[in-house]
Amino acid sequence: MRTFTKAAFATALLLSTSISAFAVERGGTLTYGRYADSLFLEPVLNDANVDIWVLSNLYDTLLLPTDDGKGVQAGLATDWKVADDGLSVTLTLRDGIKFSDGTPITPADVAWSLKRASKPDNGEWTFLVSSIDDVTTQGDKTVVIKLKHTDPAILTALTVFNTGIMPQKAFEAAAGATEADKAKAFAEHPIGSGPFMLQSWNRGSEMKLVRNPYYWGKGEDGKPLPYLDGINFEVIPDDATRILKLNSGELDGAEFIPYSRVDELKSAGNLNMELYPSTRVQGITLNVRPQLGGKDNPLSNAKVRQAMNYATNKDAIIQIVTHGVGTPMTSFMSTATPLHSGDKPLFPYDLDKAKGLMKEAGFEKGFSTSLLVLAGNQDEIGIATALQQMWGAIGIKLDLQQVDNPSRTQQYRDGTFTMRESAWTDDIADPNEIASYFVYSPNIQALHSGWKSEEADKLFEASQKEIDAKKRADQYARIQEIYNADGPFLPLYETPYPVALSKKVHGFLQIPLGNNIFTKTWIEK
Repeated sequence: MRTFTKAAFATALLLSTSISAFAVERGGTLTYGRYADSLFLEPVLNDANVDIWVLSNLYDTLLLPTDDGKGVQAGLATDWKVADDGLSVTLTLRDGIKFSDGTPITPADVAWSLKRASKPDNGEWTFLVSSIDDVTTQGDKTVVIKLKHTDPAILTALTVFNTGIMPQKAFEAAAGATEADKAKAFAEHPIGSGPFMLQSWNRGSEMKLVRNPYYWGKGEDGKPLPYLDGINFEVIPDDATRILKLNSGELDGAEFIPYSRVDELKSAGNLNMELYPSTRVQGITLNVRPQLGGKDNPLSNAKVRQAMNYATNKDAIIQIVTHGVGTPMTSFMSTATPLHSGDKPLFPYDLDKAKGLMKEAGFEKGFSTSLLVLAGNQDEIGIATALQQMWGAIGIKLDLQQVDNPSRTQQYRDGTFTMRESAWTDDIADPNEIASYFVYSPNIQALHSGWKSEEADKLFEASQKEIDAKKRADQYARIQEIYNADGPFLPLYETPYPVALSKKVHGFLQIPLGNNIFTKTWIEK
């Protein structure tokens, strides 16, 4: 990924949002092409980007991330204060806030939502708010979060999707005997407090959102946001088809434009081709369990993983797939992630060293394995084809298995995959999220891979309480050192978010944390 200066980000933001109040037009429906459909529209028990990047339009949090993804700003709460001893946070709610069904958002709803989000084992992101001991209310506008221990990331955690505020009564009235059942039922007809609400959902094909008439935000004209009447998300997994519809005017915008098409769309007279600053990293996740499908797994050998890394010409892949837009990774986390460490590309291309490691590991003659690739995705197919050739040079025969996103996600979560192409974007301005997902084995066994480091686990747990900035930075430096050496993730590159929009679309923003922000988006008539 490119390193964006503050000035460059400000310029990109200006291009997409600098419109005078008098020019803003209200109404209309934006049609947006997505590469894959959402799976589950409930914030606490969720973990997929296809859901997360939509959830921010349906559910509000107490605090919101700033547009540069590095700080916090007012959301459902207008004021917040961390106690001097660091063991509590007091927040003041906005006046007159309501859910999308018109019922008031009360301090009791807030307390219930945060307690639910912090309940042990209640979703994969509970660790983000695991420091919460209790949540109490004072009057009709004040909420006090009491912490078990100091938490250096508690404020940023209150911007993350799993702390979205939900209506307690409506959730508890949902059908189902267990909380998971209720969450599933509630997600079919979600009630949130974000700028939009769900109107209809034809799974795998189309999702329609309409404006929430009770949303608290005000536009540049002093009237309630959002400006749009609605958003139609069309699910179009094939990149070429998505771009064809964009060029024809059937779509007003589309995500994940293949980098091979960026220059072409930049010169299109009817489109704005945007490269939004991001925390996005791209790589290959390897299942490192000793056995897979009843057979010994060569990927469980750290030397094999290192050999695959050295045999991967990342610079060539960056040129082939991203057309030079990407940059080599210097850690498993992006250079934009707080407390990132490392200034040299990981595993520079060295074929002789790769062959030597394969011999040391006992696989001089190589082996056969497989890689899950998202069908119709030009970037992923380009990566996979390049790896097939590169790894062939050290005797690895790679079978490319093109699958749809739900199928790949299921194999991944079940831990039955061999390898898969993976992309990651931070949802929080802190390294604890990516570290918990990639490194911390008690969470999801390190990317569902089966990898484990006791030292890294202990360092992560300590970092969750450490408020000394230098000590916390040292902890994360060591975590990265451990994981970068032999972790289950083969790093490829960092890239910005490629989004193409009709020139009639104004005010859309994808922030570095991935959230698609349609709150102030409007269409020129």
